[in-house]
Amino acid sequence: MDKLITIVVPTYNEELNVRNVYDRVTAIMKEYLSNYEYEILFVDNCSLDSTREIIRNLSDEDPHVKAIFNARNFGYVRNVFYAISQVKGDCGFLLHADLQNPPEMLVDFVKHWEEGYKVIVGVKKSSKENKLLFAFKKAYYKFMNKISDIEMIEQLTDYGLYDKGFIEVLRSLDDPVPYFKGIVSELGYQMKMVDFVQNDRENGKSFTNFFKSYDYAMLGITTYTKIIRAASWIGAILGMICLVIAIITFLSKVLGWQDFPTGIAAICIGTFFIGAVQMFFLGILGEYVMCINTRMLHRPLVIEEERIRY
Repeated sequence: MDKLITIVVPTYNEELNVRNVYDRVTAIMKEYLSNYEYEILFVDNCSLDSTREIIRNLSDEDPHVKAIFNARNFGYVRNVFYAISQVKGDCGFLLHADLQNPPEMLVDFVKHWEEGYKVIVGVKKSSKENKLLFAFKKAYYKFMNKISDIEMIEQLTDYGLYDKGFIEVLRSLDDPVPYFKGIVSELGYQMKMVDFVQNDRENGKSFTNFFKSYDYAMLGITTYTKIIRAASWIGAILGMICLVIAIITFLSKVLGWQDFPTGIAAICIGTFFIGAVQMFFLGILGEYVMCINTRMLHRPLVIEEERIRY
């Protein structure tokens, strides 16, 4: 019996891209991977445009097309993780509908899979996205590697091919807010990293903004780092510095009572600086508490509204 490859495509308002994704994936499977069975699974995160209608039409035209429709928008992180966890084939290929990541690399990924690798992931060698955004992401991964308990793979994407054995590991995690890139870096085994150039979005507009990127970045920090410990270190260092400054100021005032003014400026600067440091780490602490609270509530990743052919 031929092996089954499940191509997983998370969607949200991708009416301009869905059919293009279908056409390109279908062409690849028929031309280069015809010795494999395949299914294309669209997991829609409650699109507001005609994405679902197009997916329904595709499933009517082609029995290879299946779909899961979420009851509401559960966010990018939860939808992507849930989508890959629904793979029923021998492996799952995660592809985003914006086609920034080339579906044609599936051929190479399958070749590595047949060589025995269980996790084959795409790593951005370069990107045609905003250069400033790309530079920020690069700096973020370097920062994460400095403070993380595990070695994060720089410029790792969730774009890749995952063996059913690894997908079973993902299902067993039961994490309501999974940081997928961290999970792959930590738990991925027999891994192959493949460099690729990320393209621009083909059609439509991106729904990723600064706040969503910040949420995802903070999810990684609160899940895989102990940065809050830095508060103790910085507090101890600042305490020692302040003690030295206090002793110097006291001695200078005693030895030159008339000539040495205490100075309001120095007091104000020190007070505001220490206050800013405290506020910063209170914010970090708040992120940890919020992350813990979300996990303690133990809510499902998503709630499904409908399944088509699945």
